[in-house]
Amino acid sequence: MTTKSDFLTFARELAYSAERTIMPHFQEHAVSYKSDGSEVTIADREGEALMRKLVNERYPDHAILGEEYGESGPQGAKHCWVMDPIDGTAWFTLGIPLFGTLIALLEDNEPILGVIHLPGLGETVYATRGGGCWFQRRDSEPRRIHVSAPPALNHAVASATGVHSSDIQCQSGETPYRLTQLIHQVRKFRFCSDCNQHALVCRGKLHIAVDTLMNPWDIAALVPCIEEAGGTVTNLAGDRHNIVFGGSLLSSCGGPLHETVLQLLQPSDQSQWL
Repeated sequence: MTTKSDFLTFARELAYSAERTIMPHFQEHAVSYKSDGSEVTIADREGEALMRKLVNERYPDHAILGEEYGESGPQGAKHCWVMDPIDGTAWFTLGIPLFGTLIALLEDNEPILGVIHLPGLGETVYATRGGGCWFQRRDSEPRRIHVSAPPALNHAVASATGVHSSDIQCQSGETPYRLTQLIHQVRKFRFCSDCNQHALVCRGKLHIAVDTLMNPWDIAALVPCIEEAGGTVTNLAGDRHNIVFGGSLLSSCGGPLHETVLQLLQPSDQSQWL
C-alpha cells in the first residue's frame, strides 16, 4: 500500500527532475505569450512534459492537471497530481531566480501533500496532511517550520504578487479587491514573487500573502504547506471549501488577523464601476 510518505518522496523527486530540465534554460530561452498574455517558455513545457511522463509511469491510475497541458488520465480518478513547472514565469524570463515548481496530490479534490521547490534559490518547502511542514536548503537537513504568532494588523508584514484584480488595476470581469487599504494599514508591505510569498508565510517571515487571481495549479501545493505550518488559507471570499478551485488565495498566520484582512480587502460599493 502506498503511503503519504511514499507519495511525498515521489513528489520531491518530480521537483528535482523538473529542475534538471528547467535550469539549463534559465537566462537562455525565447519567450512567447499565451492568449491571456502570460509568458511561456520551452522550460515550462519541457518541465511539465517530464513530470507527466514520470507520473504516468509510476501511477498510471492517477489523473494529472497541469498549467501547460491541462487534464489527462482516468476520468473520476481518486488521486490527481496538480503541477506547475514554473510558477512565476515572468520572474524566470527576467532572469530573476524567484520562480518555483509546484507539485500537489489531490485525494477526492482535497490536497494531501504539497511541494514548493525554488530551484533558483536551492530551497524547498513541503508538507503532507498530518505530517507537518518542512523547509530544506540544498545539501542541508530539513527542519520543521511554523508560521509566526498573529500580530495586530498595524504590526503585520504583508505581500501580494501584483496589482491585478485590485482597486489599483482591474480588468473587465475582475473583482477590485481593496489592496490599497491593506497597503496603508499594515506595518510593512512588499510585492513578492508568486509561490515564494506563501512559502515565506510558512516560514514565519511574512504574516499575510494575497493572490487575487489564481488557477488550481497555482493553489494546490500551497494549501497543505500553509495549514501544516499552522497557518490559515481561504479564497478571498473567505471560503475554505474546495479551495483548490476557489480562484484566489489569502494565506496568513491565522487568528483574528485573517478575518480582519478578508474584510479589509472586500470591494466597497463605490469601486464596483472599475
